[in-house]
Amino acid sequence: MVSMLDLKNALFEGGVVGAGGAGFPTHAKLSDQADTVILNCAECEPLIKVDRQLMVDYINEILSGMQMMVEAMGAKEGIIAVKKSYTASIEAVKSNIGNYKNLRLHILPDIYPAGDEVVLIYETTGRIVPQGKIPILVGCVVCNVETVLNIYQKVTSDTNVVNKFVTVAGLVKKPVTVKVPVGVTVKELIDMAGGVSTEEYVPLMGGPMTGRICGLNDVVTKTTKALLILPPNCLPIRKRQSSPKMDIRNAMSVCSQCSMCTSLCPRNLLGQSIAPNVFMRAIANGLTYDVEPFLNSFFCCSCGLCEMYSCHQGLSPRRLLDQYKGALRAKGVRVPDKPGKGVADPMRDERRVPEHRLITRLGLAGFDVPAPMTEITSVKEVKLMLRQNIGAPCVPSVKVGDTVSVGQKIAAPPEGALGTCLHASIAGTVTAVTDNFVSIKA
Repeated sequence: MVSMLDLKNALFEGGVVGAGGAGFPTHAKLSDQADTVILNCAECEPLIKVDRQLMVDYINEILSGMQMMVEAMGAKEGIIAVKKSYTASIEAVKSNIGNYKNLRLHILPDIYPAGDEVVLIYETTGRIVPQGKIPILVGCVVCNVETVLNIYQKVTSDTNVVNKFVTVAGLVKKPVTVKVPVGVTVKELIDMAGGVSTEEYVPLMGGPMTGRICGLNDVVTKTTKALLILPPNCLPIRKRQSSPKMDIRNAMSVCSQCSMCTSLCPRNLLGQSIAPNVFMRAIANGLTYDVEPFLNSFFCCSCGLCEMYSCHQGLSPRRLLDQYKGALRAKGVRVPDKPGKGVADPMRDERRVPEHRLITRLGLAGFDVPAPMTEITSVKEVKLMLRQNIGAPCVPSVKVGDTVSVGQKIAAPPEGALGTCLHASIAGTVTAVTDNFVSIKA
């Protein structure tokens, strides 16, 4: 059995971070205060096909990684949380889980955002994470499927994180889920999927709800889960191209205070203070004498349901909440330390949003197709960003002209700072070193 200290050191040196979302360094999550470790096989975002396939192709590695974490932290159990529609993943778990100790399967409803940590913890344990706090306060540690696979590979074979599984879907000729070296470009990903099937498109890095519009020269990082090639006129793209000024004017003009954004808000349904309709009323009417709606923006998880699904007027509460959160942080304002209700809304189960209805509302049902797993090896050049996760950016330890091998450490965070090490994802020669990235050419 690996000790928690040894596991932490291995994950730091191996560059293991959350393989989706914000990319929190995994070693910093581990705690002897945890009694429950939860495997997140919900993927959260529509159209992403990574974790469900990994659960089939690497089931024993993933279950072994979960048992490793449970034992290292001294937790009571590990919960394998899988969406109901992931039938192949569920069968793989059922067929193998009996070979492992202290692990159990929990089947999740097909709702959005089931993969949000706070929602996932409530669905699997019934515990409510206090607003503004982290899961360990309720004795939970959550990791997604690819992260646990990376943990297993680092501990058992000393393999550093140099590859990423990415779903490439949308307006491409051959939707695929590819295993690629970290640092490949968006253009290369599109080529791996057979190229685009139309002349007019917009690339979106990540899922349709929380992803960002990107360029063809943007690169894959350790947190990239998907590249979606979408029509310019689809809802997820239109929302991202509107201006904050126009969003405010629209709120002033047509917000009817129907409260649907709040009624369906997943964090509000778990007793948190975020109320998008109250926030919209405040900005639409200039109600600056009451700061609470603005401070409560810190409790928004930016899932996007309010603007992509709930609002029948087409308003954008999430974008405005994000603007205010960012501005408050820039001014040094901290997350308010105040309790929420501490209990879930009695109507929560009836107000959960089915994922298939969300996909239809987004106008993306035609893109919800299989994206089979493929491994790509013929990558000639990579650009490795020095900031790949929450925390401090890495400091490079190589220089132009150095020859590096796959898995060789090329950068590390400053001593004492939150972060993990960065490794060469291909063998070759270092061609550029800047404050932001290291480039390697085979």
